[in-house]
Amino acid sequence: MNKPKKVAILTAGGLAPCLNSAIGSLIERYNEIDPSIEIICYRSGYKGLLLGDSYKVTPEVRANAGLLQKFGGSVIGNSRVKLTNVKDCIKRGLVQEGQNPQKVAADQLVKDGVDVLHTIGGDDTNTAAADLAAFLAQNDYGLTVIGLPKTVDNDVFPIKQSLGAWTAAEQGARYFRNVVAENNSNPRMLIVHEVMGRSCGWLTVATAVEYRKLLDRAEWLPDLGLSRDTYEVHGIFVPEMDVDLTAEAKRLREVMDKVDCVNIFVSEGAGVEAIVAEMQSKGQDVPRDAFGHIKLDAVNPGKWFGEQFAQMIGAEKTLVQKSGYFARAAAANAEDIRLIKSCADLAVECALRREPGVIGHDEDNGNVLRAIEFPRIKGGKPFDINAPWFEKTLSAIGQTKGKKVSAAH
Repeated sequence: MNKPKKVAILTAGGLAPCLNSAIGSLIERYNEIDPSIEIICYRSGYKGLLLGDSYKVTPEVRANAGLLQKFGGSVIGNSRVKLTNVKDCIKRGLVQEGQNPQKVAADQLVKDGVDVLHTIGGDDTNTAAADLAAFLAQNDYGLTVIGLPKTVDNDVFPIKQSLGAWTAAEQGARYFRNVVAENNSNPRMLIVHEVMGRSCGWLTVATAVEYRKLLDRAEWLPDLGLSRDTYEVHGIFVPEMDVDLTAEAKRLREVMDKVDCVNIFVSEGAGVEAIVAEMQSKGQDVPRDAFGHIKLDAVNPGKWFGEQFAQMIGAEKTLVQKSGYFARAAAANAEDIRLIKSCADLAVECALRREPGVIGHDEDNGNVLRAIEFPRIKGGKPFDINAPWFEKTLSAIGQTKGKKVSAAH
């Protein structure tokens, strides 16, 4: 195939601290390699693609694309649109009755003269990209789709490290560094830090580790009550780990009696099965999004864990705080920027030779950075709770892996 004359970029799904950086890195790399290649960006992800709503990357933008490294979010906008969910696309007015959203998207790419589409998103975005790539290939559109893996959950098979996850952990730790001081506001305080992670506990554990590094660097004054014990992480609960609430409550009650507070880190997907079963037993609806995922804000695992533990450990006050929106909208840190730039550079190389796939370090192939075949991409990669760095953290805070999670009676 000939090199592309025009490429398009879109971001989709939730935010992560890599989107603007990835957009800027792609634009900069195209400018370095071949400034004659036109670039457009679809507004609000797949929504903009379906509606033909796009930005033109002007010479001014090309010259100043590096500015995007300094900002979080996505300047071109995101949306949660699943091209294979026809009913949802019709309901939202993105296509008409009887239209196939994939065909509408493909025809719009042709109409816009796009040869290569860069998608920047998580497992849902790249699953949608995979479906679109398959549709384009089956119908001989001659277009190439190249994905970049964004998700703070770091849960995409077979990608070793997704873009933005390191920054999200660092920012979540900074967030809790302030929140934890609320333990001074009330005796016997229970603070629940809910961290993003639908089905993977990586971000919760990584955030706890980054937070404990901050504690390692702090100086303390125990004689006046300024003790690391009151700032410590006292419990970590992730979807992959079975939890004996009764045993944990007994352990945490001892912590509460000793230091007058308890701080726990909870993945937003932890305990969801038990919570959903409880809701359904009461005849309550469990709201889901266009991708069929349970809407975790409605289920509210952090609140549930707080309620389960509060009475059992004798908490006088419970505070539930969520770092997700603070962390995911941050600008990428230096470590992530290095990863993003290397992935963007390879994405442009792949575009020039019209090689499709999702760019990442392939865990099934020696962690080599390459364009991973779309059919191999899927979400829901679990965190390995047997990882030495996690076991070391649990040991340091006096927690063990227990039995199956169940509601307290």
